[in-house]
Amino acid sequence: MTQENTTSALSYKDAGVDIDAGDALVERIKPLAKKTMREGVLASIGGFGALFEVPRRYQEPVLVSGTDGVGTKLKLAFEWNMHDTVGIDLVAMSVNDVLVQGAEPLFFLDYFACGKLDVDTAAAVVGGIAKGCEESGCALIGGETAEMPGMYPAGEYDLAGFAVGVVEKSKILSGADVKAGDVVLGLGSHGVHSNGFSLVRKCIDRAEAAGTLPAQLDGMPFREALMRPTRLYVKPVLSALAQFPIKALAHITGGGLLENIPRVLPEGTRAALQQGSWPQSELFAWLQRTAAIDDTEMNRTFNNGIGMVLVVDAAQAEAVAAHLRAQGEQVFNVGRIETHSDGPQVVLV
Repeated sequence: MTQENTTSALSYKDAGVDIDAGDALVERIKPLAKKTMREGVLASIGGFGALFEVPRRYQEPVLVSGTDGVGTKLKLAFEWNMHDTVGIDLVAMSVNDVLVQGAEPLFFLDYFACGKLDVDTAAAVVGGIAKGCEESGCALIGGETAEMPGMYPAGEYDLAGFAVGVVEKSKILSGADVKAGDVVLGLGSHGVHSNGFSLVRKCIDRAEAAGTLPAQLDGMPFREALMRPTRLYVKPVLSALAQFPIKALAHITGGGLLENIPRVLPEGTRAALQQGSWPQSELFAWLQRTAAIDDTEMNRTFNNGIGMVLVVDAAQAEAVAAHLRAQGEQVFNVGRIETHSDGPQVVLV
């Protein structure tokens, strides 16, 4: 056995951190980030801090921030070598949250951490982040790539993101005006989005063991159906907000319809959702069947086909729905707001 020379020079690369790979990634990222630039950006990517000027059209601007990750959906990205959509998930989870306050997303920062940097993989992930930003009108103005040997297994990484938006103070959506008789509209999702994947992975394991894993779901290869990114609702909903007095918005993430809608309802009200008022996709039907869970648990774990909820005055419901459909959204009238003081604030009827 040879002894390590304890006096020879060690480089950062010897310790597992490749600065050249990091520099190469930054060069790959720059043109992607450039495509997301918008009014307000004061400096290009690569500085110590990102500078952004709030657009002057706002009289009383209020900043709204949100942060999130992608969760255990990343495990499937690693296993299936599908890295180009999880960046969209990352952006969507934050910008959709910012949107529900009535805010326009302004800029986004990402954090990518790994044990050993693979430039191609990281570039695919950041390419998704840039696409998500571009599609939501949000500038990718900074981020951090951390190579940390020994912290992550080979081929794995973690993601986090942070979005900042702005809303006119007088137009903040709080849900305070929601009342009995208002209509609950649901916007269709793109599948599971980025929540519930711990259960999704259990379903995959169960189906593989039983030899019942489907080849396709909803007209797509199985893996593609599971990895479809979270739908970005920003532009269509901002367009609707500019024309209609929408009372409340709820992004349907972890906790599903039953846990997220109550976050925007005032005391003394509840949402009564009509079962069957929106279609269940093959994907969600397969998950429910494979997990052997009831409708309540299904709507508490997954978005189950509805990724965003709007509460509007009954007199405006049809016009709002038509406007959103013209923007490319699937819109369903899923329920009504009722006066109710006891029990859960969302019920399936």
